[in-house]
Amino acid sequence: MGMPKLSIDVVKSKAKEASRLWLLGFREACCLHRVVILCLRSRKLSIRTGQCFLLNGFIFLGSMFILRLMVIPILQRILPENCLQIYSQDSCSLDIVFELYSLLRAGLIQLFYVLWFYPLYIFSFILSNIWYNDIAKYGFAAMRESGSVAVESSSKKESVTLQSSVQTEKPPGLDGVMIGIGEQVYSLLLLSFFFIEVYAIGFMPLIGKALNFLLLSWMYAYYCFEYKWNFSEVNLENRLDFFQTSWAFFAGFGNPCVLAIFFFSPLESYAVIAMLYPLFVLTATSSRTEEVLYSERQKLRSAGLGKIPIFYMADALAMWILSFFSLDSRGRVHDAKTE
Repeated sequence: MGMPKLSIDVVKSKAKEASRLWLLGFREACCLHRVVILCLRSRKLSIRTGQCFLLNGFIFLGSMFILRLMVIPILQRILPENCLQIYSQDSCSLDIVFELYSLLRAGLIQLFYVLWFYPLYIFSFILSNIWYNDIAKYGFAAMRESGSVAVESSSKKESVTLQSSVQTEKPPGLDGVMIGIGEQVYSLLLLSFFFIEVYAIGFMPLIGKALNFLLLSWMYAYYCFEYKWNFSEVNLENRLDFFQTSWAFFAGFGNPCVLAIFFFSPLESYAVIAMLYPLFVLTATSSRTEEVLYSERQKLRSAGLGKIPIFYMADALAMWILSFFSLDSRGRVHDAKTE
């Protein structure tokens, strides 16, 4: 009789700890006052952040509102759906002209998407990703150059703590360069497969939307912190381990990033996320994640919630793809030796 009670107590304790860590992550993501502080410290950062708001908020999202609030109503006035919009019910009769109006109106709206929104989406996606890296770089530099000892030491402490779990220094010379390239290729494959996994899970019945929201939250949280870990030179193995053992915190951090997906259409949600994403990148860059998690575990007297293999399937697929290149390269070396 004692074991079930103990198990229930353990589950309740872990659930409470997960909730507290989730709330911490959510609160860290919403600390937008840090963005204002960093932008005031760096003119380059404020310009880049303003450019993201201008492109994705004013131009992209503004164009969507113009289409809905102005263009479509004007087209409906010029090309009405039925004769009731023009004539009275007594004089109204079925007419093929109004069907043609409807087709023409839909065609013009689709033409608007093809000639404006889709090219703008591609342009925004490419340019925004370049700007995100600049924003993270300028934000990280602003932290280092601010003269704030507390912030700088916290950043160093987090980097050292993450690095201390596995000491894997890269060898000098060409070997080190090749290892670095290999990590970048693996990371690209891992996140690409994880994105496909998240997208596919969204089509599952009943629980698909909830799982999709959770996985998207983790994905955006990882993207936000990856810039900081790159600048702090945290190796890939350690950052993945840290992320998967602090899954509740990062789930909370990623939730505000993806809320727009459930309130807007796909293009509108992209514009909102692309506009707000730099803010979360900067809150992640200025976050004292390791210090916050360590302090919380000390309060709860807990060693942590345990590790969840969030990237297990994506990792298996990435390693499977890389194994073909490994076998191919070994085969070429063997053929060269036999010749």
